[in-house]
Amino acid sequence: MPCFKSCFPPAMLAATFLAGVAGQAFSQTLPSLTLHIGAQPISTTLAELSRISHHDILFSETALEGRMAPALNGRYTFDEALQHLTQGSGLRVSRDAGGTVVIRPDTDPAAKKLSKPPARSAPVREEAMVVFGTGQSRQVQTLSRSEIRKAAPGTSPLAVLSELPGVNFQSSDPLGAYEWAQQITIRGFFTDQIGYTLDGIPLGNMQYRNNNGLAIGRALETENNGPATLAQGTGGLGTASTSNLGGTIQFSSIDPTDHYGVDVAGTVGSSNTWRGFMRLNSGILPGGGKLYASYDYQFADKWKGWGQQKQQQINFKYVQPLGDSVKSTTYLDFDDRREDDYLDLSNNLIKRFGYDHDDISNNYKLAEQIARAYQADQVLPAPYTSPDDTYYRGGGVRQDMVGYEKLNYHLVPHLSGSTTVYGHYDRGPGTWTDPYDPTPATLGGSPLSVSTTEYRMQREGIITSLGYQRWNHKIEAGFWFENNLFSQAAKLYPLQEGVAPSDFQRFYENPFDVQWQYTFRTHVYQFHLEDSWSITPKLRVNAGFKSLVSNSAVTTAQSSNPINASISASNGFLPQAGVLYRFDRHHEVFADFSRNMSAYTASASTGPFSTTQAGFAYIHDKLKPETTNTEEIGYRFHNDSVQASLTGYYVDFENRLLASSLSSVIVGNQNVLENVGSVTSRGVEAAANWRFFRNWSLYGAWSYNDAHYNDNITGVDGSVLHIAGKQVVAAPRNIGNFKLAYDDGTIWGQFGGQYMSRRFYTFLNDAPVPGRILFNLSAGYRFQQPGFLRGLEAQVNVVNLFDKGYISSIGTTGFKNSDPNGTYQTLQAGAPRQAFFTLRKHFF
Repeated sequence: MPCFKSCFPPAMLAATFLAGVAGQAFSQTLPSLTLHIGAQPISTTLAELSRISHHDILFSETALEGRMAPALNGRYTFDEALQHLTQGSGLRVSRDAGGTVVIRPDTDPAAKKLSKPPARSAPVREEAMVVFGTGQSRQVQTLSRSEIRKAAPGTSPLAVLSELPGVNFQSSDPLGAYEWAQQITIRGFFTDQIGYTLDGIPLGNMQYRNNNGLAIGRALETENNGPATLAQGTGGLGTASTSNLGGTIQFSSIDPTDHYGVDVAGTVGSSNTWRGFMRLNSGILPGGGKLYASYDYQFADKWKGWGQQKQQQINFKYVQPLGDSVKSTTYLDFDDRREDDYLDLSNNLIKRFGYDHDDISNNYKLAEQIARAYQADQVLPAPYTSPDDTYYRGGGVRQDMVGYEKLNYHLVPHLSGSTTVYGHYDRGPGTWTDPYDPTPATLGGSPLSVSTTEYRMQREGIITSLGYQRWNHKIEAGFWFENNLFSQAAKLYPLQEGVAPSDFQRFYENPFDVQWQYTFRTHVYQFHLEDSWSITPKLRVNAGFKSLVSNSAVTTAQSSNPINASISASNGFLPQAGVLYRFDRHHEVFADFSRNMSAYTASASTGPFSTTQAGFAYIHDKLKPETTNTEEIGYRFHNDSVQASLTGYYVDFENRLLASSLSSVIVGNQNVLENVGSVTSRGVEAAANWRFFRNWSLYGAWSYNDAHYNDNITGVDGSVLHIAGKQVVAAPRNIGNFKLAYDDGTIWGQFGGQYMSRRFYTFLNDAPVPGRILFNLSAGYRFQQPGFLRGLEAQVNVVNLFDKGYISSIGTTGFKNSDPNGTYQTLQAGAPRQAFFTLRKHFF
């Protein structure tokens, strides 16, 4: 990993050259398929062909309804099978830039005679930017790949998901990639109360101090994002997550294309942003496999203060059919991310200095003066009154390796399944210049030191499922196991007096003090069983359950407050049931119920182990894991021009956990975790997408969420925190989105905005953060003329179009009971107007 930047680009160039030489030979070898598919509705046949051939096929069931497909018996290439199915059907076949086959009705009568689908067509516009879960018995939306690609490269897909109903995503940088401030709430549930997966493998709880996974931006390059699916309340029973109380987000990676090609892209923009990307697709290789390898490097200055955000990443994916019934998929990701922090603000600091207030990493001398004055109990240099008003520098370093091997198999008629083995290795420190712990004189003598919280993680696991489909039933059973070894340490490193450090965001060695160091081991076991029963063509019922066990233990390597303990969260019956009724091809209603449980966090930063041995002994037999009961009822409408959904929900959140010091008289002035009652979350989500004219669409979404605490908190000393009826922190009651879009396949443009009502960062709701409205603009041009420019795309993105000053993330350092004077530093300022320009080119 240290030679990441210097070693990999030459290797990519060499690979590109070799692939260019061999590309023609490789891309001409097309495997044949043995097919025995009877005459049936064409949508059913296309789904079966996609499964057998391992090709992605995108189509609308509504648009294809009533069309029949001829039988397929014999050996065909994929293109031959597709041509046979669609010949004379009035359907048009094309491919998008990622190789996905797109089938839609041909609106041009003169073109209804279909020739062989083109091997390399220009990019096409997909059916919809958002798919509203048609045919699902729960609230689900899928954001298309084409919609994600219209964001500036490097943008977190979480930021794009914020246009879906009920989703509030915040970050203080314009691309949503700064991990300290990444924050998402759904229906009143916070970042670490949602489940996340990539191609089915768990990403953990996605909080900054992630003890069981990593952020999506470090697991997958943004250019390789496939569709992303959000289930706001009830995720699938087989979802590999121990934190999905409030919903699940399932990310996906694109597959390699069937044809050899090279994709390159470059982005420049505000704050000295630049990003380079290259992806090599092999096309179909001898033996039927196909692969891609990609690399990107991104650099940006912070939009305020001083410092940078840098990342380089490699993705590799290989898909290999093993006969007619098995597909093997190999995925690898390598990432190196180094970012400087934005200062956590308070309302008081914003009033004194404005939204642009930040660190002083350009002035090491001043940082030392502030530290000396504080340590000598003297007046600090004006205008600072506390060493927390600013600091020299802080940030984070992360290196990750993620990989999986997945087998999809169709064993015998009606029986199919998949097995995935995955692994993840992570290491890196969070850094901060500490004015409270000076460097010893013998080691440099600076009044400052580098304080780090260091992380190291090694996860491996297996996910397997088996499905049997017959007699209107689809029965699935599955199992997930994960072993996670996670270590965490707080250390201090020396700084030289009067000499500013030349390389701050790095891996440090030789600390002069180890404040604490712990090792955590977690074993997760999950089993699920479910049945989907199509009682009639219009009525389908889903029912099932999962069993979840999470065992965690901690051992102390070094600490003045050692803790050696273990705890388990388990529930053998977490049921889920849903019903879907289709009135006709346009109208459907659904209802569902689910119960979920969250495992305890095994970390020194949060969870039951973030205390002393005495503190843990006090809570061990009293703690209960958090659970939710979620009920939903909804209606969907869809036709050729309109998609719409309306959903109501009720969530009972039980055994809420809170780190509290109310019982400190018992455990020796330590914070401990306690169950502090329940939360009720109820609301309505509405969304619609209207293609009101050729190439034009209008999207809108509105969500209302009433998430409030049901119980006051009473301490052992009799004190009462009166929060019953108060709004849940960080959760706005109203969120509205709109987007006006045009896309004719060559020219596209989008103008959109989001409204969010006020939020609170205190449990007593005495410190509101005002609501705000933000607008964004993006546009692009796809060159389709024959010649060198064919395959070139130009794109511009402008975020915060009208340069609104606002507070983005809240609670970055936690939430507080009360902050009447506005001095608690837990707010992040949102980025001002920023613009980015991108050029992409597909070769061959």
